[in-house]
Amino acid sequence: MTIEELEAVLCGLGEPKYRAGQVFDWIQRSGVTDYDQMTNIPKELRLKLYQKYDIFACTIEKKLISEYDNTVKYLFKLHDGSFIESVLMAYKYGYTLCVSTQVGCNMGCAFCASTLGGKERDLTAGEILGQIHAAQRDRGVRVSHVVLMGMGEPLDNFENVMRFLDLVASPRGLNIGMRNISLSTCGIVPRMDELAQRKLQLTLSVSLHAPNDAIRSRLMPVNRRWPVDAVLDACRRYIRLTGRRISFEYAMIRGVNDSDDCARELAARLKGMLCHVNLIPVNAVRERQFVRSDRSRLERFIRILEQRGINVTVRRSLGSDINASCGQLRRSHREEMEGG
Repeated sequence: MTIEELEAVLCGLGEPKYRAGQVFDWIQRSGVTDYDQMTNIPKELRLKLYQKYDIFACTIEKKLISEYDNTVKYLFKLHDGSFIESVLMAYKYGYTLCVSTQVGCNMGCAFCASTLGGKERDLTAGEILGQIHAAQRDRGVRVSHVVLMGMGEPLDNFENVMRFLDLVASPRGLNIGMRNISLSTCGIVPRMDELAQRKLQLTLSVSLHAPNDAIRSRLMPVNRRWPVDAVLDACRRYIRLTGRRISFEYAMIRGVNDSDDCARELAARLKGMLCHVNLIPVNAVRERQFVRSDRSRLERFIRILEQRGINVTVRRSLGSDINASCGQLRRSHREEMEGG
């Protein structure tokens, strides 16, 4: 809840308005999971809140820590027994947490483990926030950057994600500025336009993964609804309204989308756009047959883009020894439970 919503609740319980700020601070800044931890709240009020309102926390079901770079992959259990994943990554500037926005995913991208089995449900704003609090408690660190690139399509859970953004950026809460937040979408055009109207200063990352409809439709079923041209037009509208640079995610898949022709076509489509291309050597998923591009092909692809004036980088690979891409730990854990 926002402070204003908490004020309405507490005033309805006959409490002074300032109590709302105290409760908000405990939940949003401190991340408490039990009303008894709110030491400056009267016991009678804590009991009333306990009887009427739940605090849904994320509890650690399983945790993997990379031996190479201390990346931590979490499998969190939610109040209803559902499982989601988050990944905590350490950089020179601080800690970044990749959070999930849904239990599973409906988008059906052919190279992604999160979508296997479809979507079970959306996460609430509190459950998205809870991933940050759980990781901070576990590691004793402050998360300064957030990427909404875990399980699920954030713009398919639009209202809850917008509420999360309001809460996570609150000065009385975690106070993580919008410029330290990245939101990834596979290209739900109407929601991209709605997001643009809000003129938030976050980084919008668009999962493109192909330069044309023939390849993209094979990889991403969403392309049949909103093809490449429609997505890129929405990106241009977003840039005009927000003044923010778009980041295009491009998973490099051997023999599928990594040819010289693909690089040239991609550069032609993005020419003149305020954008950046982030190449991602695709992660191996047991149920999929895709293989990542080799180093020489990756370097050739980069060279073609740069020669045509496209800003391009390769995503740093973190947690490679723990399968840090989202969806795989949840799926293997489910298989273990079913097998047992």
